[in-house]
Amino acid sequence: MDQQHSQLFKQLIVFICISTIFTVISYSYLQENNQLDSRNNHLEAENQKLTLENDYLDSEQLLDAKKNSYYSWTYVNKQANKLVKDSNGKFKKSWAIYLVQEAESFDISPYIAYELFRVETGNTFDPNLVGPETKYGKAYGMGQIMKNTAPWIAEMSGIPYNEELLFNPYYSIHLTFVYLDFLHKQYGNWDKALTAYHRGIGGLKNYLDKNGHAKSWYALEIKNNAEDYKQFTNAK
Repeated sequence: MDQQHSQLFKQLIVFICISTIFTVISYSYLQENNQLDSRNNHLEAENQKLTLENDYLDSEQLLDAKKNSYYSWTYVNKQANKLVKDSNGKFKKSWAIYLVQEAESFDISPYIAYELFRVETGNTFDPNLVGPETKYGKAYGMGQIMKNTAPWIAEMSGIPYNEELLFNPYYSIHLTFVYLDFLHKQYGNWDKALTAYHRGIGGLKNYLDKNGHAKSWYALEIKNNAEDYKQFTNAK
């Protein structure tokens, strides 16, 4: 009987040892599995992050492609054709294309600039126009910019200046947008910006002192015509 008990005790010891070894191996295996799961989860999170980043880059590249290729050209060409048609061909197609591109660049309605050129040139869109003599001198080109104003607008834009360039339609269009952008940011609304363009910054102050507002005939005509034309043509 004692021998039998001894045999059972030995078997029990062996079973406990085997169970302990198995438990240790199982625990170690579970630890490794948990570490692998953690690594896999980390890798999966990194992959998801990379996927999101790639999706974002793809969407940005798609937007850039739309902005810089066919979609942009379709919009520019469509708007340019409207300006040429409205002017009965006086406003040249190449001028109109450049104007719409500048408008996009400065985030200004192309119709604001177009109507300004219409008013300034008496509906002729003559790039060689010389304005009448005033106490401040004459105005030149399609944008009717004064010689005392043009140099610092050109300097602000970082482009060269000489008087003959004022008769270049593209140069005049660019200076006009630079000046309009400056005035609109300075005053925060188109009534003041357009009145300042027409009368000068000092003239705007005098107009405000006299009238209490900047709704000059010049600002209203350009704004209203631009808005009417925009709605009529279903423009952007």
